[in-house]
Amino acid sequence: MSNAINANQNTGANTQKQEENIKRSVAKTISWRVIGTLDTVIVSWLITGTLALAFSIGVLEFGSKMLLYFFHERAWAKIKWGK
Repeated sequence: MSNAINANQNTGANTQKQEENIKRSVAKTISWRVIGTLDTVIVSWLITGTLALAFSIGVLEFGSKMLLYFFHERAWAKIKWGK
């Protein structure tokens, strides 16, 4: 009988809505931007042949895309679809 009660309690815990907190969204934003920026720098370097120009492009896109991703992530955290 205690197994049935525990199973019901576990099911109830699993159905509670889980929202991502802001600190997690910030950490995901930064880690993804580092990966994305490295990719941008490498591609820019291959296209331009100039490492300084590639880093300039990478720095600009790092900040802009980090902000865009953060707000995108927070918007999706509020959408109930698929949760």
